[in-house]
Amino acid sequence: MANEKKQTPTNTNSTLFGKENYMWMLAGLAIMALGFFLMAGGKNSNPAQFNDSDVYSTTRITIAPILIVLGLVTEIFAIMRKPKES
Repeated sequence: MANEKKQTPTNTNSTLFGKENYMWMLAGLAIMALGFFLMAGGKNSNPAQFNDSDVYSTTRITIAPILIVLGLVTEIFAIMRKPKES
């Protein structure tokens, strides 16, 4: 027992995510923010009148949810991507 080598912990300054991972995360957040902004839409000029073309527009119903899902997929890619070893 006296002849055992003591292992010292190696202190490697490796982070969980690399710089590229953070850039992908920011891109995913920007895509999702754009999707939420497009889904919010605008204000109706006459609040007493219902305008279904504003509420059920292609931008709000189709494009905005696709952008939000695309942003979530980008976030998953950014988290799962292995950082490059230097």
